[in-house]
Amino acid sequence: MGKEKYLRKINELFVRSPVVTMSSIQKYIKNKQYAKQFVHILLMNGKIKKLTKGAYTIHDAPQLIIFCFKPAYFGLQDALSYHDLWEQETIPVIVTARKTRTGLRKILGANVLIRRIDKKHFFGYDYVKQGEFYVPYSDIEKTLTDMIYFKEGLNNNVVKNIVESIDKKKLEKYLSGYKPAFRKKVKKIIGW
Repeated sequence: MGKEKYLRKINELFVRSPVVTMSSIQKYIKNKQYAKQFVHILLMNGKIKKLTKGAYTIHDAPQLIIFCFKPAYFGLQDALSYHDLWEQETIPVIVTARKTRTGLRKILGANVLIRRIDKKHFFGYDYVKQGEFYVPYSDIEKTLTDMIYFKEGLNNNVVKNIVESIDKKKLEKYLSGYKPAFRKKVKKIIGW
């Protein structure tokens, strides 16, 4: 396959998928070294953008990084902002069950915070439209439990907003998967 054929096939790949991995590219370009060189040229020419090691996009959308940490969802302060329960500016916060390095990362020039959660506590999110993509955000009840789980501060105003918006049955269901001491702590914070 010539360079033009590779370019056409790889371009089709980027049009079909918002995030393309090196392993997907290597399905077309069998030579690993040539595939890396090909990607490097595309990056240098501004045809693609690097999201993280081995993951690329043609879009100017830092939120696509979520698909590089699957299973994952946007949560904590970021979800509070999304649900209009918090008025402060926040950076995207990704909560993942994947074993990966946590902490602050720079993605497409924007800061993103990665937090890791136990697989048994990975639930409670919905896909929502953000720009032209659907991305997962924790729901209000899961955002509350995660804020307490990760020992993130909740001021009285935020707690009041959460309590007014919360689905009590859903929260009870979510809490059933946690230890009794944690359930008690959550109920004390929200005044139940």
